Amino acid sequence: MGIAMTKADNNSPTPEKIVADLVFLLDLEAKGPDVFIGRRHPDGTGRVFGGQAIAQALGAASRTVDSARTAHSLHAYFLRPGSDELPIEYRVKRDLDGGNFSNRRVVASQDGKPILNLTASFQIPVEGPGHQHSAMPDVPPPENLMPDSAIRMELAQNLPEGTMKQLLRRPFPVDFRSVEPRDWLHPEVRPAVSHVWFRTVAPLPPEAAVHRSVLAYISDFQILATALQPHGKAIHGGEIKGASLDHAIWFHEDFSLDDWLLFATESPWSGGARGFARGQIFTRDGRLVASVTQEGMVRHV
Repeated sequence: MGIAMTKADNNSPTPEKIVADLVFLLDLEAKGPDVFIGRRHPDGTGRVFGGQAIAQALGAASRTVDSARTAHSLHAYFLRPGSDELPIEYRVKRDLDGGNFSNRRVVASQDGKPILNLTASFQIPVEGPGHQHSAMPDVPPPENLMPDSAIRMELAQNLPEGTMKQLLRRPFPVDFRSVEPRDWLHPEVRPAVSHVWFRTVAPLPPEAAVHRSVLAYISDFQILATALQPHGKAIHGGEIKGASLDHAIWFHEDFSLDDWLLFATESPWSGGARGFARGQIFTRDGRLVASVTQEGMVRHV
């Protein structure tokens, strides 16, 4: 993953630089046998984004597995909020190296306290029976949709200077294009179903492990918000406090984040200050390449 961080042009960073900085953020420094340090976000919100911790933990696990074995699933629990002010230490336990599968446990800690536990499984690719029951949703192509970044910029124009305006205007390494109309501040009541196209704004390194780590990072965006749609609430609207509790990903097939992928999410249930959501990720030609589930805290402020 080793892409060097370049000096930022704070006024207009190029797409290539934005993506290179993401890859650099998700890369790790080795600090001893099976111990790695995850870099902190240089322009964070004060709290570590869950997708960053998942992606870095997956990267730590991957660094201890033979490169012929690729990640096919991960399961993570968020224990405590992480701070953008501190790096994250990842300690890996090698639970299994079998004939076809390897299993790793990762504990992510800051200041001596665990913030995330993750288990990941890796497999040597082999042939076997295959099918795909889920059909790709019939939605407009990304070329027919406005980038979410343009919508966020319009929203930001009407906001006073502050953290929310900075968040909405911040350059992002992923081009999201929502199928359903989206207002992050004042959402309308609608069914708990969402579709969004996404791809990185510039090419990634070709290694499959990089694409899996970046997908893990992206998979924590927007999925929990689906559980709030029937209530017309938004996590950033000031009425709801939300946080990821646990997160799981199954990587079914190889994919490229340089091309468009569709994230189709639904929330079959919420209650007890928790929301549950699940998602499927499809390529443009309809292949189901990954599945995601998440439960999160969603309670009134």
